[in-house]
Amino acid sequence: MSSHNYSLIFTAYGSPGPENYGVFFVTLLVYIATLISNAAIMLVIWLDSALHKPMYIFLLNLAFNGLVGSSAVCPKIMENLIKDMKEISPEGCLLQVLAINIYACCVYAILAAMAYDRYVSICKPLQYHIIMTPNKVRILLAVAYLIPIICLSLQVFLTSKLPLCRYTIDKLFCDNLAFVNLSCAKSNVGNIYGLFLVFLLAIFPFISVILSYVRILMVSYRVSEKAQMTALKTCAPHLITFINFSSAVFFSVGYNRINYYMPKEINVLMSLHFILIPPLLHPVIYGINTQDIRKSMCKIIRRKVFSLTSEILKFRSPVTPDKRIFSCAA
Repeated sequence: MSSHNYSLIFTAYGSPGPENYGVFFVTLLVYIATLISNAAIMLVIWLDSALHKPMYIFLLNLAFNGLVGSSAVCPKIMENLIKDMKEISPEGCLLQVLAINIYACCVYAILAAMAYDRYVSICKPLQYHIIMTPNKVRILLAVAYLIPIICLSLQVFLTSKLPLCRYTIDKLFCDNLAFVNLSCAKSNVGNIYGLFLVFLLAIFPFISVILSYVRILMVSYRVSEKAQMTALKTCAPHLITFINFSSAVFFSVGYNRINYYMPKEINVLMSLHFILIPPLLHPVIYGINTQDIRKSMCKIIRRKVFSLTSEILKFRSPVTPDKRIFSCAA
């Protein structure tokens, strides 16, 4: 990628003022909550060996991707909200595009792997430990990361070769379509490759999750009502997460197509929804709805509080006269 001596200008922010400062404050609060909640989920899974199971390993990676996605955009959004000049270099814009796309596609791939894990757990319970081996989990995670990273890096490389004749972006952050629309030329190769990526990295994982849950529902329907309730309770956090993220993606895709015809306030909300809400809600959903996560959190908190209390009591315990004499003599 060649070096450029010009900048791209964001025009969706407006001048600094009460409205921008209000959005800045809300974005900051949500970003801090996202960092804390995702880091807490990752820490709990890391510290509790009882959670070193495929489902929770996938959840740890889902939380990690939430940190990547929000951190790729939120700091720059907050900076632009309070700056007079809202600009970014072409290289910085493409890097932001790459980070956001990798975040979104890796989340979809991990959600598909989690759906497969739930399918094996419910539909093939006796074979679960034979199928979902540690090596199988590592392969699924490698596929979930490497394929999006390689494919999207090539897409960004193709986009970087387009000549630009416009330098303003009417959005809060960069995306691939916004950068392509700045170009004076159209790339048929880039368009075809983009459609291929949509199928490979979005539609295929989406269909995989749907088919997994159709199969789960079919198997659950054949057995007792109690088994149906157990399956629903087991799958509920993942299903809620999947629906939440899919709705955010669909809103974002729709926003990319019709944002020029929408009021500025709606544009802001649609942009922030995709990058702020899913990374915050995913750990909250799992923390609230997953009993094992709640138990582990309580256990770790009790352990830390007990350890801290013991240290305080030890520090405050009176020193015996003999110890004082020994201390002075020393």
